[in-house]
Amino acid sequence: MDYTTIRYEVEDDGLLLLTLSRPDRLNAFTVEMCEELIHAYNRASQDDAVRVIVVTGEGRAFCAGMDLSVGGNVFGLDESQTPTMADMRERRDDPAILKGVRDTGGRVTLAMYDCLKPIVGAINGAAVGIGSTMLLPMDFRFASDRARFGFVFGRLGITMEACSSFFLPRIVGLEQALLWAYRADIFDAAEAHDKGLVRAVFPAETLLDEAKAFARSLVRDRSPVSIALMRQMLNRNSAFDSPHEAHLSESLAVFYTSQADGREGVKAFNEKRPAEFAGKASQMPAFFPWWNEG
Repeated sequence: MDYTTIRYEVEDDGLLLLTLSRPDRLNAFTVEMCEELIHAYNRASQDDAVRVIVVTGEGRAFCAGMDLSVGGNVFGLDESQTPTMADMRERRDDPAILKGVRDTGGRVTLAMYDCLKPIVGAINGAAVGIGSTMLLPMDFRFASDRARFGFVFGRLGITMEACSSFFLPRIVGLEQALLWAYRADIFDAAEAHDKGLVRAVFPAETLLDEAKAFARSLVRDRSPVSIALMRQMLNRNSAFDSPHEAHLSESLAVFYTSQADGREGVKAFNEKRPAEFAGKASQMPAFFPWWNEG
């Protein structure tokens, strides 16, 4: 795919800089950007040159929300349909439902959720609507002191999207999520940091360098397969009601990694040297993805 709304740039040490690139429109989100982001996250999962992803925006905004200037249904939805919940469950990948009913922001955040590489946000400016909700599946979020946030859906007469009703309460708690959703106000980076939405706030001039340095520290001298499995295990297993289900996937993960990169890791530890992991995230153990099994 040739990207026109984003940039996909892999640096020599395995850091993918993924940049929202519609600066003349404050990187406003479109159906085209949706498709390109989904492709980019899926591509990064299978791209062994990529170890970690940093996401930022070009220009003075991160993403100013959905581009409301387009004609017709601005969310790209097919108003001729009358979908039911049964349609959503049974026909979710039917092109009519996939492209005409399913929330574009949610399709992006699910691609982020499924991604095998850690994702770090460098929120350089306004991040409103989908600009805020697409931050939530990221592993870590850093903000510029110029950043602004807002879950402003109530002002438009719509609802939260991009799976944010799942992610946001898990990050900031239910009460804070309700407050931001009900009031639909714009808030600054200091409030985002105080309430736990972002990890740290940096001057605009140093934000990207700080985010990149942090991202590199996550994967340096680490097994790509181990990182990919732990990302999926923590995201998925933490939603279970008890630890019993987590025990099943952890058992298989340890069983298979102990015979691959784990063997090298133990050998390197005993020999007091850096490990040289050969595993690739594009070649995951046979039990992966375990959640798709009947």
